Amino acid sequence: MQVKKAAPAKKAAPPVPAPTLPPVKGETKDGIKYTKDFDVKFLTTQRKLLIEARESLTRQAVRLEDEAFSLIDEEMGDVQFDDESGEGDTMVVERERDNMLSGIARHDIAEIDSALERIRQGSYGYSRLSMKPIPRERLDAIPWSTELVEEKVGGIGRR
Repeated sequence: MQVKKAAPAKKAAPPVPAPTLPPVKGETKDGIKYTKDFDVKFLTTQRKLLIEARESLTRQAVRLEDEAFSLIDEEMGDVQFDDESGEGDTMVVERERDNMLSGIARHDIAEIDSALERIRQGSYGYSRLSMKPIPRERLDAIPWSTELVEEKVGGIGRR
C-alpha cells in the first residue's frame, strides 16, 4: 500500500488592512477638526451650509406636517364624500404626499446632523466605505454626502 504525501499547505494571503482616515491636523475653537484634505475654511463653509439646510428642511417638514393635519381636520368636517366628486380621495392623496415629503425632509435632517457630527470628529468629507476623500464638488452639491458617486448603489441620481 502506497501512502500519498500531503500537498504543501498554501500560504494564506496576509490580511488587507482596513482603510483608515488621515489624521486630524488640528481643531478650531468652534470644534471643527480639519485634515490634510479639508481645511478650516472649507469645513466652516460646509458647516454653515449644513446648518442653513437643516433650518430650511425643518421649516419644510413642519409646514408639510401642518398641512397634512389640516387635511385631516377638513376631511372630518362638512365635506361631502361621494363617488362623483372624488374629493375624499384627493385629500387622502394630498395628505399622504405631505407625510411622505415630510418624512424625506426628516431623513435629510438626520443625515445633516450626522454630517455636523463628522465635522466635529474630523471624518467629514471622507467616504464611509473607502475612507477616500469625497470630491468637493459633490460636497458642495450635497453637503451631507457619505460616499463617492461610484460607491453608491444605483450610481448617479441617488444620494
